[in-house]
Amino acid sequence: MRKIILSSLLVASACGLATLTQAADPLNYNIVNIQADATRKVSNDEMLAVLFIEKSNKQPAELATQINQLMSQAVATARKYPQVKIETGSQSTYPIYDNDNRKLKEWRGRAEVRLESTDFKAASQLISELQQNFQTQSINFTVSDAQRKKVENELMVEASKNFQQRAQALAQAWSKSGYNLVNLNLNTSNYGGQPVPRMAMMKAAMADAVPEQEMAAGESNITVNANGSIQFK
Repeated sequence: MRKIILSSLLVASACGLATLTQAADPLNYNIVNIQADATRKVSNDEMLAVLFIEKSNKQPAELATQINQLMSQAVATARKYPQVKIETGSQSTYPIYDNDNRKLKEWRGRAEVRLESTDFKAASQLISELQQNFQTQSINFTVSDAQRKKVENELMVEASKNFQQRAQALAQAWSKSGYNLVNLNLNTSNYGGQPVPRMAMMKAAMADAVPEQEMAAGESNITVNANGSIQFK
């Protein structure tokens, strides 16, 4: 009796498996993976700059006071340029020893300010003023968030249309009446260079007033990739 029951269960399980397999089988037929892109060159409309000060003093308290004063002065100067966003970056203080690494010679401090603006002229003027005390670590250009989102939304539509065109072309090539969309993924990417200003940065020690710079922002490539699967009818 036990053998009969066990055999019945095995048969039932096999039938159930066969039913599930038959239900899933149609998804495995006539499925094609497709990829399509849409790319656009966009002018960089945002400047990102990092400036820093580095000072030394035998007294850490005096060093901190000196750096704090210069940082406060930089923030106050930036208030004249509301088009430019300024924020304080990393700050550090560390000891400097003699050649034998035994005797403490002095303390050195470093502090950064970061600038962000879509107004290149205002940013350039502010940088020129700050360079009386600060040195420039880097100036990079990119596409602003507002501009990027606008372009990406447009490219999503364009990439989707390119995907549909390829899907329709493949359906015709395989003599199919049409297709159903199984899944679709939309991914964005941004590739941009790091243009440098046309005029070299000068340290404050080299001149009392640093000339305003002419900026060359360059362009970035924004791409939306559409990839997914279709099933021929």
